[in-house]
Amino acid sequence: MEESLKGRLTRAGVDPDNVGDPFAAWCRLRSEYGSRATLIDLYALLAHKKGIAAHELSAADRQSLAVLALPIAFPGYEVISGSERSTRDPIEIASFDNSWPERYETWRRHLSDALGPTALRIEHIGSTAVQGLGAKPVIDIQVSVRDLRNEAAYVAVIEALGIQFRSRDDEHRFFRPFSWLPRDVQVHVCSVGSRWEREHLLFRDYLRASHNARDAYWRTKQRAAEIWRDDRIGYPDAKSECIQDLLELAEEWAVRTGWSGAAAAS
Repeated sequence: MEESLKGRLTRAGVDPDNVGDPFAAWCRLRSEYGSRATLIDLYALLAHKKGIAAHELSAADRQSLAVLALPIAFPGYEVISGSERSTRDPIEIASFDNSWPERYETWRRHLSDALGPTALRIEHIGSTAVQGLGAKPVIDIQVSVRDLRNEAAYVAVIEALGIQFRSRDDEHRFFRPFSWLPRDVQVHVCSVGSRWEREHLLFRDYLRASHNARDAYWRTKQRAAEIWRDDRIGYPDAKSECIQDLLELAEEWAVRTGWSGAAAAS
């Protein structure tokens, strides 16, 4: 167990040498540190009891922990029945590809034509939207709607494009290609004007503006991909501390520059 995790456990009132139930200890961490208590921390707590490193946990153990943690990390989290994929695609990080903006534009047109006025805003988000930043070669698209709860207005329309409804939580809906199609795009539906919408646009625009932020995030992505190549839940979670640190800097940058997100380029 890393010293930093031991220190946080101690401050949360948990004896790091006698953790007991890993999930209960993680919940104490979550109460103390909020979203900075990550799924990777929960992995580490169980792994410590087993005398192994967190990344050495079996896929079954990690999946069991994710089932417990995700509804806490993402209130309202629910996986859509029948949306499972038969194989797990490994995490592959590629250098920036100049075709990514073009691929986004193609998907943007498809979504705009299909959704019509339901889509109040369509934006290219994630690392593929940041010139020069390496990423999984999967285009992330954020669609903002007036009423997130009105799934009848957009779920069937997006699925007709070959992108399956995978999960929901209180802040967004997640779609990925059906299992027989290449995993080359992901769609995130959120409420217009929401915290979810703003943070993803702010993070993207700050990375576009700051070379230092891009470098820091790129190093984190590389480390996460090396360790969590076989874990599509662990990989993004391993980046979360870096993302939160950068978002704090991004908020300062937004104040300095007058950024509001209203006129962010797509």
